[in-house]
This record gives sequence, structure tokens and C-alpha cells, in this order.
Amino acid sequence: MRIVHCLRAPVGGLFRHVLDLAGAQAALGHDVGMIVDSTATDALTEQRIAAIAPQLSLGVHRVAIHRMPAPSDLSAYRDITAHVRGLSLDVLHGHGAKGGAFARLAARALKARGQQIKSFYTPHGGSLNYSPASLEGRFFLHLEGVLDRLTQGLIFESRFAAGVYRERVALGTAPQRVIHNGLQPRDFARNVPTAGATDFMYIGELRPVKGVDVLLRALAALNKGRAQPLTATIVGSGPDGNALMQLAADLGLSDTVRFPGAMPAAQAFSLGRTLVVPSRKESFPYVVLEAAAAAMPLITTNVGGIPEIVEGSDTLPIPANDVPALVAAMADVVNNPATAQARADRLNTVVASRFTVDHMTAQVLNFYAEAMAAPRCVKSGGRSLAQRVGA
Repeated sequence: MRIVHCLRAPVGGLFRHVLDLAGAQAALGHDVGMIVDSTATDALTEQRIAAIAPQLSLGVHRVAIHRMPAPSDLSAYRDITAHVRGLSLDVLHGHGAKGGAFARLAARALKARGQQIKSFYTPHGGSLNYSPASLEGRFFLHLEGVLDRLTQGLIFESRFAAGVYRERVALGTAPQRVIHNGLQPRDFARNVPTAGATDFMYIGELRPVKGVDVLLRALAALNKGRAQPLTATIVGSGPDGNALMQLAADLGLSDTVRFPGAMPAAQAFSLGRTLVVPSRKESFPYVVLEAAAAAMPLITTNVGGIPEIVEGSDTLPIPANDVPALVAAMADVVNNPATAQARADRLNTVVASRFTVDHMTAQVLNFYAEAMAAPRCVKSGGRSLAQRVGA
């Protein structure tokens, strides 16, 4: 097949997913390309794009794509449509709200010119994170419903995301499939903490939905009365960075919490002994998969697709936004390190058997093939046959 993946920001789990999927598709002999935002130019992004580019016979095209709707979206749409027009694509696969919108609109334009192209969409959270009770949420979710009609296949990385889509967008007519994210063999390298590793760590974006403030408050509560305070490393960057540093200072944690900035999870893991994922909302976070693959003790909240990752293990998520629950979980790891490590080892075995890039890629390619082989069945007020069978 000839496949192009379209996305906005080349950061985070969405980018990791596209890199893994595109690379695996190319390794299987497919012609693959990517369309990526050109405004993200940090060193790590450029390094990752440079690494994948030689594998992609259809190249990496950069175009300025802003996160929120903007007048420049029209020029970005024209640029993307012009770029893919001459590629004779079978599949244009959009990731995230902006990437999904541009992919489906461009595919519609190409179909109007007689090209046989199928559009696929993986939300990766995106618009689904907005509350339907807010004006902004109603606007974005309405747009999702309109674009659903232009979609030949919806791929969700978790059952949770599929449920949110059906609840907040529409039952829709596009065939749907839940395909969990996968890991590379290199991800299954056991974490070895450095000599100066902190007791706990967080890896991810620094913004309210991630709950880093809950972690800091729990750590402060744990340290009350302790002769030897517990420590933490907060790895990441984002709009709340300065505010979280100030909160750490206000809680008396300036000497016990480090903020080294953003870095890949595989590089960051050795800086801590237990990973804490205190998120208020999530989709299907790679960092939980990666920590499990590294056999790292893990404390995580019961949100999004996280229960689907730990399913079948004795790693039990805790309620979100609950400082006392997090305090209890952190204290348990500190007081019973051998038990925590044994639990991490069991989760490692579960994840290794269920979440691989090879399996993920095979499922995605099969879904593409099914959509290309069968005409879209649309019924007003009902579900298509493909949706009833595949959802």
C-alpha cells in the first residue's frame, strides 16, 4: 500500500505511535510518508524525524499546523492537499484532531478528482478531551461528527477512547476498531536506577490534566516528620512548569524535587525508582506501557485506558485527584520495595504478551485492507455492517 500519516505536533505518545507504526509498515514493504507540523523544531524532534526519514519512501513533509483553529488552517489544508495529490495514495491516516481533520478533508478533495483513497482517523484524545458541556467542547465535538461522515475507518487505541467517541461525538457510520498501542523489543530492557536516583519520578507534560500537583502534595504529606525526606524527579516540560516549581517551593520540596526538563522515557527511567502517573485524564499513555516493559514499580490512576494496560495483573490503579490515596500507595512502595518489584515483574510479563508493535501494525494494515476491499455502507440512524462486526 501507499500510506501517508498526517499529524500536528511531533511530540508525546501520539508521535511515538506514528513513528512506530510508520516504521513497521515501511519495514513490511509498504510505501510510507508523514506530514508533520513544521513549527516544532526542538533538538529531540529533529533527531527523531531525521532517524525515521530514510525509512519513508514517500518522505517527510513539514507544514505549519497550529493547535487551535486559525486562519492559517486554510493554507495548511491547501499545502497538504497539493502534497498528497501526486502520491497516488491508498491510505491517508490522520492522527489527533488537527491531523485527522486535514487528512479527511484532503482525502475528500482527492476523491472529487477521481482518486481511490481511503481516510482513517485515530483521535489520540484530542477533541475527545473536551467536555460536551462547554461551548468550546460542543464546537469541537460537532466538527468531529461532521468529519465522521468523511471517514472510512476509525481506530481507537483503547476501549475507553472508543466509548468516549460514541458518547460525545456520534454512533456514526464509519467502521471502528480498537487497536492498542504496542512496544518495540528494545523497550523491554530492565530499568537500573542510578546511584543518585530519587524515590519517585514523573514523566510527561507539565499541565493541569496530568496531576503533577497531586504528586507534589502527596510527597509533602509523606515527608512530614521523616528524618530522611523522600525525593522525586519531575521529567517534562509544559505550560505549568514554572507554577509546579513554585508549588514545590511553597510545599518545602525545593531540596527534594528535581526538574531536569524533557527527555525520552527510556533515558529518564534510571533517574527514579518508582514511576508515578497521577493523571486526572489519559487516553492510553505510552509511559505506563514503557514503565511496565522496564519492570519499574508503578503507581497510576484509574483513568482512560490505563485499566486496559494493567488488566490481568495485580497492579491496581488508584482514584485520580486523591492525595490520601496517592500517599498510601507511595508509602506502600517505600515500606515494601520487594513486593512492589515483584508486582512490577508480573506486569512486565502481562504487557510483553499483549502489547507489541508487530501485532499493532498487523491489525492496522488488516483494517486498511478491509476498508479498501469493501464499499462504505451508510445507513441513516444505524450502524454499518462493518462497524457492527468490527467495533
